[in-house]
Amino acid sequence: MDSLSAPVVYPTGSVSVSFAEPRVDSSQARPKPHEPARNANVQVERDVDVLVIGAGPTGSTAAKYAARGGAEVLLIEKRSEIGTPVRCGEGVAKRWLDEIGLTPSAEFICHEVDGARVIAPDGTALVVDETRAGNECGYVLERDLFDRYLAKEAAKAGAEILIKTSAVGLLRDDGQIIGARCEHMAETFDVRATVVIGADGFESQVGRWAGLETHLRTRDVDACLQYTMVGVAGDPRYNDVYLGSCAPGGYAWVFWKQPDVANVGIGVNLSKIRDRAEAKRYLDVLIGRTPSLAKGEIIEEVAGAVSVSMPLEKTIAPGLILAGDAARLIDPLTGGGILNGCLSGKYAGEVAVDAVSTGKATEEALSPYERRWRARLEEELARHYLIKERLIRLDDETVNRAIHAILEAKVERITAATVLDAIRQHEPGLLALFEGFL
Repeated sequence: MDSLSAPVVYPTGSVSVSFAEPRVDSSQARPKPHEPARNANVQVERDVDVLVIGAGPTGSTAAKYAARGGAEVLLIEKRSEIGTPVRCGEGVAKRWLDEIGLTPSAEFICHEVDGARVIAPDGTALVVDETRAGNECGYVLERDLFDRYLAKEAAKAGAEILIKTSAVGLLRDDGQIIGARCEHMAETFDVRATVVIGADGFESQVGRWAGLETHLRTRDVDACLQYTMVGVAGDPRYNDVYLGSCAPGGYAWVFWKQPDVANVGIGVNLSKIRDRAEAKRYLDVLIGRTPSLAKGEIIEEVAGAVSVSMPLEKTIAPGLILAGDAARLIDPLTGGGILNGCLSGKYAGEVAVDAVSTGKATEEALSPYERRWRARLEEELARHYLIKERLIRLDDETVNRAIHAILEAKVERITAATVLDAIRQHEPGLLALFEGFL
């Protein structure tokens, strides 16, 4: 479910415009909800082709591809340092790096694993490696370094980056989003843009301001907690994934960073707990009963939440694109969002360039973005959502039986079809539980 070098210095983004009162359209005289009103304290105004809100992997990738296409790009990040705090298990599959144009680098990869062990409630382990899942062995990232690497790539492509800068509202002209009001170091200014890309994450305000439906049900959110632990034991060739009642409605993980250092975390579905604090209790219990983990010491703790929902029904509006976690493109089964964020960011940046080149950012002009991410991601996200919904209801005994069936069938390559065949052969009584979505 989707850590330190010297800080990267980014462009300060000095604004070379007069300190006159900003131009405010008549449509803003009576602002709609979440739109900034006329404000005498707004000191400056500037114009860019593309404004990207949020400098995580999604936003930096969007900024990179928009700048590479020749657009004037401003990327803003509310935090004082890109990449921190880390709120991610930091494990990723290798296979997607080429698709987003990244070469594996020691600059952001701290460990390579051969695969994963899926551990049933009774302790039975299913090893998923290259021989049984294709090229599914992966990397463990230093997520803060990874985020900064992508931001540097955006800057090298020509994007300007402003840290400690927040969007506080959207600017509109006759229903068209034409920029955002921003705050930076006690200075308020309007940024006008042909296209605004909202990459402000799971708790996106940009989508709500735009009037897009972003409501989440309790069952579509996982509460997450992760420790970085030293002195732990285990096999660093494989990341571990724990299923069952140890992590109700979700799973727990051990992602190795060094031979005796690992991220040990948990994601628990909110529909299964009374409050988010219960995630800590479940994680502590799991660690306490696992001797190889109990001997370790915690050196860092991060907490948060992740959506495990279907994607938004609509991810564009006139002048606006939502990408990555803001568009609910997180994998609802694994909670991983880096790949989908980077892919959708790439699509958003490229479509924004096309809109800028024509001078039109209508909903129709931005629709290729939706078509592209849906063609690449939607079917898998929908299938994984159905699996997640079913797994929430499975008890430990059922999970044990399913894992045993896969092992007994000696499946050479794990796919939906081979898993279904294994269950049909060895646990036909479970077939009705899995047949509908595998």
